Amino acid sequence: MADLHDLTALELAAAIRSGQTSPTEVLDHTLDRMAALDETVGAFITRTPDLAREQARAAEGLLAAGRDDPGTLPPLLGVPCPIKDLNLVAGVPTSFGSAALAGYLPDVDDGVVIRLREAGTIMVGKTNTPEIGLPSYTQPDIAPPARTPWDLTRSAGGSSGGAAAAVASRIVPMAQGSDGGGSIRIPAAACGLVGLKPSRGRISTGPYGVPGPGLGTNGVLTRDVRDTAAALDVLAVGWPGDTYSLPLPDGGFLAACDADPGALRIGVLTQPIITPDAPVHAEAIRAVDHAVRVLEGLGHHVDTAPVPFPAEKWEPFRDLWSVLAASAPIPPEREHLLVPLSRWMRERGRGVSGITYANAVSAGQQLTRDAARTWAEFDVILMPSLAQPAELVGSSRNDDDPAADFEAQMAFTPWTSTWNIIGAPAISVPLHWAPVEPDGPVLPFGVTLGARTGREDLLLALAATIERAEPWLDRVPPMG
Repeated sequence: MADLHDLTALELAAAIRSGQTSPTEVLDHTLDRMAALDETVGAFITRTPDLAREQARAAEGLLAAGRDDPGTLPPLLGVPCPIKDLNLVAGVPTSFGSAALAGYLPDVDDGVVIRLREAGTIMVGKTNTPEIGLPSYTQPDIAPPARTPWDLTRSAGGSSGGAAAAVASRIVPMAQGSDGGGSIRIPAAACGLVGLKPSRGRISTGPYGVPGPGLGTNGVLTRDVRDTAAALDVLAVGWPGDTYSLPLPDGGFLAACDADPGALRIGVLTQPIITPDAPVHAEAIRAVDHAVRVLEGLGHHVDTAPVPFPAEKWEPFRDLWSVLAASAPIPPEREHLLVPLSRWMRERGRGVSGITYANAVSAGQQLTRDAARTWAEFDVILMPSLAQPAELVGSSRNDDDPAADFEAQMAFTPWTSTWNIIGAPAISVPLHWAPVEPDGPVLPFGVTLGARTGREDLLLALAATIERAEPWLDRVPPMG
């Protein structure tokens, strides 16, 4: 058997069920990896070894009871899976990446935490995130920056940066994340991982949360497509009273990875959407060219896709995003502890009138129609995940000029938020790798595949065929 940290989540679960290893042995190995690597890559805000040991012992009890009928065991029994510090875990400190919320101790688990626990995963800690999940980098005041293990001078991205750093450095095989404007796909691209933003309504915000304007969703970061599909099977079970919901595909999402997607019509878009003048790195374009060659070799029909809507029509997203920031429950007496970007965004959000907000929601819904009409002839849209390689740590955060900070984030991520606005699924896969400076480290460049709402099964089938054609799982970063 390979080293435990080199196994995927599904491989690890299979090894535990077969008796090749045990939940306790896996946890010990994970905690050792965490102790050795965490401070370097900035993956965790909080470690929970005592809770993890309690869950590992419970997993071993389930194994003993189900030894004669392993089919009854949870699918991810004994697999370490940390939770992002934006999601509640009962009895575990949750700071939302902010000094203003330090000390908060929730008394309930978020729905996705419940689903992952039901699947048998072991919660080893809370992963690093920027303050209230706003920026595309993970550099909170309360923890070290999250770094990509491919080049420790560069950021792991955000806002699920700690989750990505934990998976890419092989501390854990999968980690929960969330995505309101690219926050799963951005760190996936920066860290050479698979990151799926599911459709609006695919993963419930229940039983305690509500979807609001429907921009954000939960998910996971993994090293391969099958692990992402297996996690989606677990997380796509809804809760009573869901505002949005989608039917599950026959056979589930993991089974879709073995399905033939057929000959698809794939549209290629390399023109930035929300910032048309954003510079796009040559290797980001080469990543798309690489994907085109693979897709054509697999028998798909590839053509150029138009920009789905004019950039100015994206502007209402600013209003939605700033109102979401202003809605964060920050105690007034602790507002001064927020970073400048959060304060600036919250102040902007307080100035958005009810009519302006309602119009922004309507504008987003209209963009969903515009994109569907513009891309009607395609089954899948292919684009770069990011306009540039992973950013140097500290290069984006601009405390002196938060507005410029936000503009820089837009230029770095000129495609990602489109998929949040239209509510459709998109997956970033690490197909291309290249240095960006002479004698520099090889960096991952993700490409994103997007499909119509509800077609995660198609995306996973297509991504799995790409992974089989050009595997990336054996690529190991220098750190990890």
